[in-house]
Amino acid sequence: VADASALPLSPQVRNEFYKDTQGVILVYDVGQKESFDALDAWLAEMKQELGPHGNMENVVFVVCANKIDCTKHRSVDESEGRLWAESRGFLYFETSAQTGEGINEMFQTFYSAIVDLCDNGGKRPPSSVGVGFTKEQADAIRRIRNSKDSWDMLGVKPGATRDEVNKAYRKLAVLLHPDKCVAPGSEDAFKAVVNARTALLKNIK
Repeated sequence: VADASALPLSPQVRNEFYKDTQGVILVYDVGQKESFDALDAWLAEMKQELGPHGNMENVVFVVCANKIDCTKHRSVDESEGRLWAESRGFLYFETSAQTGEGINEMFQTFYSAIVDLCDNGGKRPPSSVGVGFTKEQADAIRRIRNSKDSWDMLGVKPGATRDEVNKAYRKLAVLLHPDKCVAPGSEDAFKAVVNARTALLKNIK
């Protein structure tokens, strides 16, 4: 279990766990954004340790958004965590080690997926996680979520013309419209894009 929310084992100790891995549980604390941001580093380390002949496509990954009982201190919402996981084909669960919420379901699904992996000759079955959205949609939602202002959100430079703003808006609206995009966070991203366009056009003559 790679727990990004706790003090990790030393790299020398962790190395031994990567070889012949069939399943990985990545855990982060929903109240600590830095533990969520560390997930990419955990994946990178695993990929490095598996080496050129290792295949992460044949490993079952589960992402646990833990400590959901601490709602007042939550800094990573469900759509952000789910997008990160599902865009990589990973299973995603909201859990609380404190109350036990989501824990049984997560472990049952995890073990079932590993049994399916073994039954399939050590290869992850293609249907284990269905991703119903594209990388372009996922990247757009992440960019919009992390934008510093309306210009940045639409991907245009300050001083852009009405036509440039509208063109950028149309592209994102088609990409993220809730009727066509099922990516987690797409509805909020679409609303944010609509609001950004409205705000910018008010100040452009």
